[in-house]
Amino acid sequence: MSTTISAGLVKELRDATGAGMMECKRALQESGGDLDAARTLLRERGMALAGKRAGRATSEGLVGYRQSESRVTMVAVGCETEPVSKNDEFQELAKKVLDTVDADGSEAVSELEQERIELVAKLGENILVTGAERYEAAAGETLGAYVHPPANKLGVVVKLAGGTPELARQLAMHISFGRPEWLSKEDVPAEVVAAEKQILLNSDELEGKPEQAKEKIVEGMLAKRFFAAQPGGTLTEQPWIHDSAKTVGQALGEAESRVLAFKLLAVAE
Repeated sequence: MSTTISAGLVKELRDATGAGMMECKRALQESGGDLDAARTLLRERGMALAGKRAGRATSEGLVGYRQSESRVTMVAVGCETEPVSKNDEFQELAKKVLDTVDADGSEAVSELEQERIELVAKLGENILVTGAERYEAAAGETLGAYVHPPANKLGVVVKLAGGTPELARQLAMHISFGRPEWLSKEDVPAEVVAAEKQILLNSDELEGKPEQAKEKIVEGMLAKRFFAAQPGGTLTEQPWIHDSAKTVGQALGEAESRVLAFKLLAVAE
Protein backbone atom coordinates (compact mmCIF):
# COMPACT_ATOMS: atom_id res chain seq x y z
CA MET A 1 0.00 0.00 0.00
CA SER A 2 1.48 3.34 -1.05
CA THR A 3 1.99 6.10 1.50
CA THR A 4 -0.31 9.09 1.16
CA ILE A 5 1.79 12.23 0.79
CA SER A 6 0.24 15.55 1.72
CA ALA A 7 0.64 18.61 -0.49
CA GLY A 8 2.13 20.43 2.49
CA LEU A 9 4.93 17.87 2.86
CA VAL A 10 5.68 18.05 -0.87
CA LYS A 11 5.86 21.86 -0.63
CA GLU A 12 8.17 21.65 2.38
CA LEU A 13 10.57 19.37 0.49
CA ARG A 14 10.39 21.55 -2.59
CA ASP A 15 11.14 24.70 -0.56
CA ALA A 16 14.09 22.95 1.06
CA THR A 17 15.63 21.52 -2.13
CA GLY A 18 14.33 23.52 -5.10
CA ALA A 19 13.45 20.28 -6.90
CA GLY A 20 10.27 19.98 -8.97
CA MET A 21 6.91 19.06 -7.42
CA MET A 22 6.71 15.64 -9.07
CA GLU A 23 10.31 14.78 -8.15
CA CYS A 24 9.58 15.74 -4.53
CA LYS A 25 6.38 13.71 -4.39
CA ARG A 26 8.07 10.66 -5.90
CA ALA A 27 10.99 10.90 -3.44
CA LEU A 28 8.59 11.18 -0.49
CA GLN A 29 6.58 8.19 -1.68
CA GLU A 30 9.72 6.09 -2.05
CA SER A 31 10.95 7.12 1.40
CA GLY A 32 7.59 6.48 3.09
CA GLY A 33 7.07 10.15 3.86
CA ASP A 34 10.46 10.54 5.59
CA LEU A 35 11.57 14.09 4.77
CA ASP A 36 15.29 13.57 5.46
CA ALA A 37 15.40 10.34 3.47
CA ALA A 38 13.61 12.05 0.59
CA ARG A 39 16.18 14.84 0.59
CA THR A 40 18.95 12.23 0.45
CA LEU A 41 17.24 10.54 -2.50
CA LEU A 42 17.01 13.85 -4.36
CA ARG A 43 20.71 14.57 -3.72
CA GLU A 44 21.68 11.12 -5.01
CA ARG A 45 19.61 11.62 -8.15
CA GLY A 46 21.16 15.02 -8.63
CA MET A 47 24.64 13.51 -8.43
CA ALA A 48 23.65 10.78 -10.90
CA LEU A 49 22.30 13.35 -13.37
CA ALA A 50 25.37 15.54 -12.90
CA GLY A 51 27.51 12.52 -13.75
CA LYS A 52 25.51 11.88 -16.92
CA ARG A 53 25.79 15.52 -18.01
CA ALA A 54 29.48 15.83 -17.08
CA GLY A 55 30.73 15.24 -20.61
CA ARG A 56 28.46 17.84 -22.17
CA ALA A 57 30.11 20.97 -23.59
CA THR A 58 29.48 24.23 -21.75
CA SER A 59 29.59 26.73 -24.62
CA GLU A 60 27.29 29.22 -22.88
CA GLY A 61 27.44 30.87 -19.47
CA LEU A 62 28.92 33.94 -17.85
CA VAL A 63 32.29 35.45 -17.00
CA GLY A 64 32.20 38.08 -14.27
CA TYR A 65 34.71 40.01 -12.21
CA ARG A 66 35.11 42.31 -9.24
CA GLN A 67 37.95 44.79 -8.93
CA SER A 68 39.43 47.19 -6.42
CA GLU A 69 42.87 48.83 -6.23
CA SER A 70 44.29 45.92 -4.26
CA ARG A 71 42.40 42.91 -5.64
CA VAL A 72 40.79 41.62 -8.81
CA THR A 73 38.70 38.45 -8.97
CA MET A 74 37.25 36.76 -12.05
CA VAL A 75 35.22 33.58 -12.50
CA ALA A 76 33.76 31.71 -15.48
CA VAL A 77 30.68 29.55 -15.01
CA GLY A 78 29.53 27.52 -18.01
CA CYS A 79 26.26 25.90 -19.03
CA GLU A 80 24.93 24.24 -22.17
CA THR A 81 22.38 26.74 -23.52
CA GLU A 82 21.76 30.49 -23.62
CA PRO A 83 18.35 30.31 -21.85
CA VAL A 84 19.98 28.67 -18.83
CA SER A 85 22.72 31.34 -18.81
CA LYS A 86 19.90 33.88 -18.31
CA ASN A 87 18.13 31.82 -15.65
CA ASP A 88 17.96 33.61 -12.28
CA GLU A 89 19.16 30.58 -10.32
CA PHE A 90 22.11 30.05 -12.64
CA GLN A 91 23.06 33.71 -12.27
CA GLU A 92 22.70 33.48 -8.50
CA LEU A 93 25.13 30.54 -8.46
CA ALA A 94 27.57 32.46 -10.68
CA LYS A 95 27.43 35.42 -8.29
CA LYS A 96 27.98 33.12 -5.31
CA VAL A 97 31.03 31.63 -7.02
CA LEU A 98 32.40 35.15 -7.55
CA ASP A 99 31.67 36.13 -3.92
CA THR A 100 33.32 32.96 -2.62
CA VAL A 101 36.48 33.26 -4.74
CA ASP A 102 36.78 36.97 -3.93
CA ALA A 103 36.61 36.22 -0.22
CA ASP A 104 38.59 32.98 0.02
CA GLY A 105 40.51 32.36 -3.23
CA SER A 106 40.01 30.04 -6.19
CA GLU A 107 40.36 26.84 -4.13
CA ALA A 108 37.13 27.75 -2.30
CA VAL A 109 35.09 26.83 -5.40
CA SER A 110 34.99 23.25 -4.07
CA GLU A 111 32.77 24.46 -1.21
CA LEU A 112 29.96 25.04 -3.73
CA GLU A 113 30.08 21.59 -5.33
CA GLN A 114 26.84 20.35 -3.74
CA GLU A 115 24.98 23.48 -4.87
CA ARG A 116 26.32 23.02 -8.39
CA ILE A 117 25.16 19.39 -8.49
CA GLU A 118 21.71 20.33 -7.20
CA LEU A 119 21.36 23.00 -9.88
CA VAL A 120 22.44 20.54 -12.58
CA ALA A 121 19.63 18.25 -11.39
CA LYS A 122 17.11 21.07 -11.29
CA LEU A 123 17.92 22.71 -14.65
CA GLY A 124 18.89 19.52 -16.50
CA GLU A 125 22.13 20.91 -17.94
CA ASN A 126 25.82 20.50 -17.28
CA ILE A 127 27.00 23.46 -15.20
CA LEU A 128 30.69 23.93 -14.47
CA VAL A 129 32.98 26.47 -12.89
CA THR A 130 35.45 26.52 -15.79
CA GLY A 131 37.81 29.12 -14.33
CA ALA A 132 38.49 31.16 -11.20
CA GLU A 133 41.35 33.56 -10.48
CA ARG A 134 42.15 36.14 -7.81
CA TYR A 135 45.13 38.50 -7.92
CA GLU A 136 46.33 40.65 -5.02
CA ALA A 137 48.37 43.78 -5.71
CA ALA A 138 51.47 44.54 -3.67
CA ALA A 139 53.08 47.98 -3.58
CA GLY A 140 53.97 49.19 -7.08
CA GLU A 141 51.70 46.64 -8.80
CA THR A 142 48.65 47.35 -10.96
CA LEU A 143 45.66 45.13 -11.67
CA GLY A 144 43.38 45.03 -14.68
CA ALA A 145 40.40 43.10 -16.02
CA TYR A 146 38.30 42.91 -19.15
CA VAL A 147 35.24 40.87 -20.15
CA HIS A 148 34.37 40.79 -23.84
CA PRO A 149 30.85 42.15 -24.50
CA PRO A 150 28.04 41.59 -25.22
CA ALA A 151 28.09 37.82 -24.59
CA ASN A 152 30.37 38.03 -21.51
CA LYS A 153 31.70 34.54 -22.17
CA LEU A 154 35.41 35.37 -22.14
CA GLY A 155 37.50 37.54 -19.85
CA VAL A 156 41.08 38.28 -18.79
CA VAL A 157 42.77 39.39 -15.57
CA VAL A 158 46.30 40.80 -15.46
CA LYS A 159 48.86 41.94 -12.91
CA LEU A 160 51.55 44.45 -13.84
CA ALA A 161 54.66 45.79 -12.20
CA GLY A 162 54.21 49.54 -12.59
CA GLY A 163 51.88 50.77 -15.29
CA THR A 164 48.44 52.34 -14.90
CA PRO A 165 44.92 50.94 -14.52
CA GLU A 166 44.21 52.03 -18.11
CA LEU A 167 47.26 50.17 -19.44
CA ALA A 168 46.28 47.08 -17.44
CA ARG A 169 42.77 47.14 -18.92
CA GLN A 170 44.14 47.68 -22.44
CA LEU A 171 46.45 44.72 -21.96
CA ALA A 172 43.59 42.52 -20.71
CA MET A 173 41.62 43.52 -23.81
CA HIS A 174 44.59 42.66 -26.02
CA ILE A 175 44.98 39.22 -24.41
CA SER A 176 41.27 38.48 -24.99
CA PHE A 177 41.94 39.01 -28.71
CA GLY A 178 45.49 37.68 -29.10
CA ARG A 179 45.12 34.71 -26.71
CA PRO A 180 48.86 34.20 -26.19
CA GLU A 181 50.07 30.85 -24.91
CA TRP A 182 53.20 32.25 -23.28
CA LEU A 183 54.36 35.56 -21.87
CA SER A 184 57.67 35.84 -23.73
CA LYS A 185 60.11 33.88 -25.92
CA GLU A 186 61.97 32.76 -22.83
CA ASP A 187 58.83 31.01 -21.55
CA VAL A 188 58.42 28.78 -24.61
CA PRO A 189 59.87 25.29 -23.98
CA ALA A 190 62.98 24.66 -26.08
CA GLU A 191 61.54 21.44 -27.51
CA VAL A 192 58.46 23.32 -28.76
CA VAL A 193 60.62 25.89 -30.56
CA ALA A 194 62.81 23.12 -32.01
CA ALA A 195 59.79 21.23 -33.34
CA GLU A 196 58.34 24.36 -34.94
CA LYS A 197 61.70 25.21 -36.47
CA GLN A 198 61.99 21.75 -38.00
CA ILE A 199 58.52 22.04 -39.54
CA LEU A 200 59.53 25.31 -41.19
CA LEU A 201 62.86 23.90 -42.38
CA ASN A 202 60.98 21.06 -44.09
CA SER A 203 58.38 23.33 -45.69
CA ASP A 204 58.01 23.79 -49.44
CA GLU A 205 58.77 27.50 -49.03
CA LEU A 206 62.43 26.72 -48.39
CA GLU A 207 62.78 24.39 -51.34
CA GLY A 208 65.56 25.61 -53.62
CA LYS A 209 66.87 28.17 -51.11
CA PRO A 210 70.64 28.17 -50.42
CA GLU A 211 71.51 26.14 -47.33
CA GLN A 212 73.37 29.07 -45.77
CA ALA A 213 70.26 31.26 -46.09
CA LYS A 214 67.73 28.79 -44.70
CA GLU A 215 68.58 29.37 -41.04
CA LYS A 216 68.05 33.13 -41.31
CA ILE A 217 64.82 32.70 -43.28
CA VAL A 218 63.45 30.28 -40.67
CA GLU A 219 64.32 32.67 -37.85
CA GLY A 220 62.26 35.35 -39.59
CA MET A 221 59.39 32.92 -40.14
CA LEU A 222 59.49 31.88 -36.48
CA ALA A 223 59.32 35.50 -35.36
CA LYS A 224 56.28 36.34 -37.50
CA ARG A 225 54.35 33.09 -37.61
CA PHE A 226 55.07 31.56 -34.23
CA PHE A 227 56.22 34.04 -31.59
CA ALA A 228 53.93 36.83 -32.86
CA ALA A 229 51.02 34.52 -33.79
CA GLN A 230 47.46 35.51 -32.89
CA PRO A 231 45.92 33.43 -31.42
CA GLY A 232 48.80 31.67 -29.75
CA GLY A 233 52.38 32.81 -29.69
CA THR A 234 53.96 34.97 -27.02
CA LEU A 235 52.36 38.06 -25.53
CA THR A 236 55.34 40.38 -25.73
CA GLU A 237 55.99 39.61 -29.43
CA GLN A 238 52.40 40.08 -30.61
CA PRO A 239 51.44 43.30 -32.44
CA TRP A 240 49.77 45.63 -29.92
CA ILE A 241 46.09 45.82 -30.92
CA HIS A 242 45.90 49.46 -29.81
CA ASP A 243 48.81 50.45 -32.10
CA SER A 244 49.94 47.72 -34.52
CA ALA A 245 53.12 49.65 -35.33
CA LYS A 246 54.60 48.35 -32.07
CA THR A 247 54.65 45.07 -30.19
CA VAL A 248 53.11 44.51 -26.78
CA GLY A 249 56.64 44.34 -25.38
CA GLN A 250 57.47 47.75 -26.82
CA ALA A 251 54.26 49.26 -25.46
CA LEU A 252 55.08 47.91 -22.01
CA GLY A 253 58.64 49.17 -22.27
CA GLU A 254 57.49 52.69 -23.12
CA ALA A 255 55.23 52.60 -20.06
CA GLU A 256 58.08 51.24 -17.90
CA SER A 257 55.90 48.30 -16.99
CA ARG A 258 56.09 44.50 -17.21
CA VAL A 259 53.60 41.66 -16.91
CA LEU A 260 53.74 39.63 -13.71
CA ALA A 261 50.76 37.38 -14.44
CA PHE A 262 47.77 37.00 -16.70
CA LYS A 263 44.89 34.56 -17.04
CA LEU A 264 42.23 34.10 -19.73
CA LEU A 265 38.95 32.58 -18.54
CA ALA A 266 36.15 31.29 -20.78
CA VAL A 267 32.88 29.46 -20.21
CA ALA A 268 33.82 26.47 -22.38
CA GLU A 269 35.97 23.71 -20.87
